[in-house]
Amino acid sequence: MNKRSRSTLFLIEQLIVVAVFAICSAACVRILTYAFFTARGSKDVSSALLVAESAAETYKAFTGDISKVAETLGGDYDMTESGASAIVYYDKQWQVCVVYEADYILRMINGKQETAFQSPLLVEITVEKITGEQLLAFTAAARDF
Repeated sequence: MNKRSRSTLFLIEQLIVVAVFAICSAACVRILTYAFFTARGSKDVSSALLVAESAAETYKAFTGDISKVAETLGGDYDMTESGASAIVYYDKQWQVCVVYEADYILRMINGKQETAFQSPLLVEITVEKITGEQLLAFTAAARDF
């Protein structure tokens, strides 16, 4: 009986060790999955920032001519009664593409200017996923004062 009780105790000890390792490995998998998705989100925001900065610098180079900006970036230009805007579509690798292949959208909308001497030409730049989730938004000026 003594031999049998030792083997039962050893088996219970092994089951407890396996359970602890299973719990630890599940926690590690969860942490690594969270880190993976956080890194992917950071990569999207970094790429969005580069694209938006490029658009802002192009806007500044053309001193607020949004039609030339749209042409240079490979996007579409639109003029409505609310103002001029440019839209550029990007795929998963952040390359300019057509609308039906797009994963990201860069929008540039001209802001209002009261007089040429009081304020710079402003543009609102937003970058968002095609699903509507906004990655980045800021306002840029065509010239500095």
